[in-house]
Amino acid sequence: MNLPHVGHIGIIVENMEKSMALFQTLFGFSPSKIKEMTDVGLRIATLKAENIDIELIQYLDQGHHFGKTVMGEAPGVNHFSINLDNVETAAREFQKKGIKIMEGFPRPGNHGMVAFFEPETTEKILLEVCSKMENK
Repeated sequence: MNLPHVGHIGIIVENMEKSMALFQTLFGFSPSKIKEMTDVGLRIATLKAENIDIELIQYLDQGHHFGKTVMGEAPGVNHFSINLDNVETAAREFQKKGIKIMEGFPRPGNHGMVAFFEPETTEKILLEVCSKMENK
């Protein structure tokens, strides 16, 4: 069996520009992409490290707050994501094992198809699974 690949860690930030500047100053990171997902109320900057991506996530003041409903309001390290071949199949298999998928998932996300799971069924860990990306 192949070991799972952790795709990214999500960090909720209050000020995207200041947070990106901090990572730039300390580690030399520049965002590989910045994406606004107004349909879920998020702005996401992806920082690529050698072994993992870091998502800086800022809530948008306007628009839908689906993202805030899923991830909560607290700034800081929020979730981690495992890359899988098929999110829909994994979600069905997880549910058979008692892991409850959050309402509204699977759905398109920043990395293709994504699914979040209810923390009360994952030992209070906010877990996301994403479709494997071919060009990481």
